[in-house]
Amino acid sequence: MGKTGIANLPLHGGKAPRWLFERMVLLARGIIDVINLEYGKNEFLKRISDPFWFQSLSCVLGFDWHSSGTTTVTCGALKDAIDPEEHGIAIVGGKGRASRNTLSQIQKIGEIFNLSTEIIKKFEYSSRMAAKVDNSAIQDGYDLYHHCFLMSENDQWCVIQQGLNCEINFARRYHWYSEHFNNFVLDPHDAIIGKKSLSSVLNMATENSKQCQKLCVELVNESPQQLQKDWALLARCQTQTTLDQWNIKNQKRIIVPILNMPRSINWSKMKEIYDFQPRNYEQLLSLKGVGPNTIRALALISELIYGEKPSWNDPVKFSFTVGGKDGVPFPVDRKAMDESTEILMQGINQSKIGDKQKIDAIKRLNRFNTCSFQNDLC
Repeated sequence: MGKTGIANLPLHGGKAPRWLFERMVLLARGIIDVINLEYGKNEFLKRISDPFWFQSLSCVLGFDWHSSGTTTVTCGALKDAIDPEEHGIAIVGGKGRASRNTLSQIQKIGEIFNLSTEIIKKFEYSSRMAAKVDNSAIQDGYDLYHHCFLMSENDQWCVIQQGLNCEINFARRYHWYSEHFNNFVLDPHDAIIGKKSLSSVLNMATENSKQCQKLCVELVNESPQQLQKDWALLARCQTQTTLDQWNIKNQKRIIVPILNMPRSINWSKMKEIYDFQPRNYEQLLSLKGVGPNTIRALALISELIYGEKPSWNDPVKFSFTVGGKDGVPFPVDRKAMDESTEILMQGINQSKIGDKQKIDAIKRLNRFNTCSFQNDLC
């Protein structure tokens, strides 16, 4: 079972200096060359989907470990460093407007890799669904503004995307790897490591919400009029004043985690969904126009009226480390850490940069590993 969670990073403005970014690209290219030569094309996708490895790579390249730019700048450097025809892998998408070009870029790279139409469509679907899950199915207060899709000519892919919480000025990074999950709505993230968890996060993309998912599909496949009545029961202000009835059962007080029912629902869209009759929750989520409001309304109706509770637990499970020296949150995986260090070290030594840059990169790697063993990123 993959370790899941989310990385929290403070929001930093500005841009990486040109002199730094150019050196990041050179060093990144050297590391990618080594991984391709020694381990094969798909190994880079596997490594980059591990947020600890991604974080250590960012530090090796010279960027801040604790900045939101760790994600955007590192991905930008990787995008410049990777030559699809030479490496057999590609990275598309990016920050803001660049993320909107992801699907057209997947099509273009698919043609370069001579991929079948079926594989290209699979990549496009995977890109859309990864964004849909993290923006709609997982409602943690972070809106996606960065989406990078990495693909190989061997049909594997991974996603690195980041969301922003404007209220607290923090960013969250989400990692996916195609080989480590079978269903987009059943705990699909790959080894995403987090720093802290939040309360009352609606997570409809987990095994713990499976029964709620099933009921949501049943709700949209039945009469839209009945669904509208259920929504009105919970959304009207005069109705919400009587919600104490939900808190008293068998003389025991039951706390409803959160009731934040959307004030409006696109009922014409709900009619379209009813006419379509989705087979399962993934298909429901994949439909155009099914966003956070629809997902939340269905989940709350499912819980408060029909008794099928979704998960309100933040997906964060582990703190930002490969393991603590005291076994908290889990024992240090020395083998995994040593393998990561070896790969990065080979890339540094074989990259086409000057000796001083190599020495500085090795120092940063050693400093990062030392901090991680101390269960603190310094």
